Amino acid sequence: MALLSSYGRISQGGTMPLSSKPLRKLGFLTIGLFDEAAPRLGHDSTLQIIELGEELGFDSAWVRHRHLQYGISSPVAVLAAASQRTSRIDLGTAVIPLGWENPLRLAEDLATVDVLSGGRLNPGVSVGPPMHYDRVKQALYPDTADVEDFSYDRVRRLLDFVRGEPATEFSGMGGFEVFSDRVQPHAEGLGGRMWYGGASLRSARWAGAHGMNFLTSSVVKAEESENFAEIQLSHIRAFRAHHPDGQRARVSQGLVVIPTDTASPEQRAKYEEYARKRMPRTAAPQGPARMMFAPDLVGTSAEIAERLYSHAAFQEIDEVAFALPFTFDHDDYVQILTDLATKLGPALGWQAHQPA
Repeated sequence: MALLSSYGRISQGGTMPLSSKPLRKLGFLTIGLFDEAAPRLGHDSTLQIIELGEELGFDSAWVRHRHLQYGISSPVAVLAAASQRTSRIDLGTAVIPLGWENPLRLAEDLATVDVLSGGRLNPGVSVGPPMHYDRVKQALYPDTADVEDFSYDRVRRLLDFVRGEPATEFSGMGGFEVFSDRVQPHAEGLGGRMWYGGASLRSARWAGAHGMNFLTSSVVKAEESENFAEIQLSHIRAFRAHHPDGQRARVSQGLVVIPTDTASPEQRAKYEEYARKRMPRTAAPQGPARMMFAPDLVGTSAEIAERLYSHAAFQEIDEVAFALPFTFDHDDYVQILTDLATKLGPALGWQAHQPA
């Protein structure tokens, strides 16, 4: 199977529906795993992957957030380091669960890293109680566990602080020091680069109404359908229907995508087995919350492009942040990223950023 054009036309006597526009922004997402006995190696691997992403011309690199696990627990700190090892690529979090955070302190950290990066930070957040809250609440909130507010108001507070709304009624001289009534440093433009990672229609509507950008999830609630692409599409449309910018509001699609063009036979076998083991959970809604998981897309770039062009949600967007699979080796990520940038991206109409 071979591509006949960069907009999705496939050989063997057929054509695919063409996207309304070429892919404008290509990003990737990594969880940043590490060995408990040698955590620096895993963190350095993540930083090397971000550096490689910039070299390959990716538009953005995103890191996942993990607490009490062997993955990145402090994405803001990791991206601070990445900001000093890169110069162009956007740096995002997908996502920071705000149930673990104080919005005022997080706003200070985000603004600081945005300033250090030269305005490249794209913070993605979500709300809700922390995972396994009953097991961690005494360590996290020993005095206030039963009264913490995990509603969207937590996001609104963060947005206000990031956008420069007053945090206190006091400013000016206090003794020998000067105080500000808003978060410092104030990172101009950061408020417009805040993303909400949503898995439900309610979240999509809220994010749109509050002027955020929207990260579609590879795990969604089966509300109006049991077809993953249709669910993701409903979220995109609900978000834009409530956003002041309407159809121009930014949406980034999240899927696990694994091109195999330059993979070794051993790598291809590993990738196919990974997807095979995860496939059963994509067949029907899972658990009381009726969560639907996106199938992993494994194959040549031509094959993946064909599936994406027929994906209802992909047809509505021009930005993606493809997730790297968990538990793979560093060399696997190098191969996957290289194929994404040099083969799949161009097949979707994307153009790599060229070095200045």
